[in-house]
Amino acid sequence: MSLSLNCLMLVALLATPLAFAADSKPYKVDDQVRMQRIADPQLSPDGKWAALQLRSTDYEENRGRFDIWIAAMDGSATRRLTTAPGSDTAPRWAPDSKTIYFLSTRSGSSQLWKIAIDGGEPQQVTTLPLDVSNVTVSPDGRTIAFSMEVFPGMSYQDSAKKVAEKEASKITGKLYDQLLYRHWDTWSDGRRNHLFVMSLDAGAEPRDVMKEMVADAPSKPFGGTEEFTFTPDGKALIFSCRNVGREEAWSTNFDLFYVPVDGSAAPKSFTLGNTAWDTQPAFSPDGKTLAYLAMTRPGYEADRFKIVIRDWASGKERELAPKWDLSPGGIAWSRDGKTLYAHADELGQHPLFAFDVASGAVKKVVATGTLDGFAVGSSALLYGVNTLTSPTDLFAAKLDGSSSKQITRINAEALSKVRFGEPEQFSFKGWNDETVYAWIVKPVDFDASKKYPVAFLIHGGPQGSFGNDFHYRWNPQVYAGAGYAAIMIDFHGSTGYGQAFTDAIRGDWGGKPLEDLQKGLAAALVKYPWMNGDKVCALGASYGAYMINWIAGNWPDRFKCLVAHDGNLDERFAYYDTEEIWFPEWEHHGTPWDNPESYAKHNPIDHVGKWKTPMLVIHGGKDYRVVESGGMSTFTALQRRGIPSKFLYFPDENHWVLKPQNSVFWHETVLAWLDQWTK
Repeated sequence: MSLSLNCLMLVALLATPLAFAADSKPYKVDDQVRMQRIADPQLSPDGKWAALQLRSTDYEENRGRFDIWIAAMDGSATRRLTTAPGSDTAPRWAPDSKTIYFLSTRSGSSQLWKIAIDGGEPQQVTTLPLDVSNVTVSPDGRTIAFSMEVFPGMSYQDSAKKVAEKEASKITGKLYDQLLYRHWDTWSDGRRNHLFVMSLDAGAEPRDVMKEMVADAPSKPFGGTEEFTFTPDGKALIFSCRNVGREEAWSTNFDLFYVPVDGSAAPKSFTLGNTAWDTQPAFSPDGKTLAYLAMTRPGYEADRFKIVIRDWASGKERELAPKWDLSPGGIAWSRDGKTLYAHADELGQHPLFAFDVASGAVKKVVATGTLDGFAVGSSALLYGVNTLTSPTDLFAAKLDGSSSKQITRINAEALSKVRFGEPEQFSFKGWNDETVYAWIVKPVDFDASKKYPVAFLIHGGPQGSFGNDFHYRWNPQVYAGAGYAAIMIDFHGSTGYGQAFTDAIRGDWGGKPLEDLQKGLAAALVKYPWMNGDKVCALGASYGAYMINWIAGNWPDRFKCLVAHDGNLDERFAYYDTEEIWFPEWEHHGTPWDNPESYAKHNPIDHVGKWKTPMLVIHGGKDYRVVESGGMSTFTALQRRGIPSKFLYFPDENHWVLKPQNSVFWHETVLAWLDQWTK
């Protein structure tokens, strides 16, 4: 692999001490919630424009608002296209590069609209009785595919009537006969995400191409347009879904289906031979080859995705770059069909890679930072990148990543008013003397002659990473702005270091990761003597909060305070509380009744008697992944043992804290807790 010129420039930039305006101030959470956020960049077919979705914060209404913007690929202009008070999202180009389709709530529900990029008022395209989402335009621009939530076997009109009847009824009881009765932050009402196809001719009606399927496409809650595609001739759709009946809550068996858009045949799967995850279909421009992502091990959501290349005529398949030991996402073809692009975690970064389709040779084309969306044109790449010192902006480059040019500077004014801490990556010998990577962020206005307290951040997942990215919930710059050094260890189980490193956490949640955290903290304190080892607080969410609870009983004398956000206290009972039970079944080698020893092996609840460290506990009432009883139980244990503790509860937040004013309150509460015990 080789670094292109723009990558070398970014590396040099990170190595350069940060410079700030004289009237700037340390970065605070209020700056964070008001940053504008770029998402979903789309390159026009003629290669001249990038369309993007921009989120800004309406602090008074306590929400984000979304608008559609365009940016010239030569960097000469950035222009806002929509201004309605509703949310305008998901821009998609028409083939003529003159019109953008987008989703908008301006009419009172989510419908498809379009707007000419040279001006004029938006025009409504759909007026359907249900919300429209996940829109894709066919290659010839004459047809669209989108999703609506409907009752399987029922028309969208009758589904809308049934929803209205339920809303008008005074009966509040919900009757279920199988899992998943609730998922992420939403209770099921029996509807499913189904794909519809509709001609853009006036008066056309949408056709449900999944009418009898009791399955979701795209998948809930996070699936999008990457999970389906038109065939290049526009006559069929390929989509990914989990069509497994009552096994849905414990299965990761997503298959790819083929369905004609004219309704002449029912969907038919062509990946039934793989009982693990198949997704993200993408056709080569000539339509002869389908690329898609596939896992190997059923029930394991963090298995390595391999890139499968399928000859469409014969059905013959091969794996592209089988020796490349990372897990890719977001695949896209070059216009000539010779190169496939994909991104993946790698050693604390999230780069963009180019794969030669014939040989499988891999080259890194964007190396530094976290890739945040990309698109491939005939002669240029469009991509978004963020780092520990900058939110996402868009860049244009040649297809090999060279001659990179920044084309948006959305937050330039806001960034000129704040000062960041300087990030630095280091490594150390962790469990079994294997190399483990970590990041630190120095306090703002760092002075090497001073001693600084430490915020020790533990990521969730556990198959996740604290890398070189600008995070809006766990941003180490907030702690740096408050005078803390931040340490982030990518312990065994993290992504981006090879699949064996990720797999290592299975059945060992409190073992290898804890050893890595212990050795990593010790290594950081030796390497950075300005860190005050006597004033360290540990914080984590999700698996990170499980680890906080585990640390409380198994490393009880190390920290001045702890912060646990949405974490499990009892792994046995958490199995019965959660919704996606394939996750604990994989991580703990089966069910609690088949393998109780694995659930007991590293169970925080069995070590509560050793707890002594002050702890702030936080939980969201709409978190159905890690249910609120976990946080409540943790607080009860702390209070009963007489340990200084507080409980912060958000009844309207899920596994994350998303509302702007709640986010500010979260950070203020957490920082006040750290200050209380370290300053």
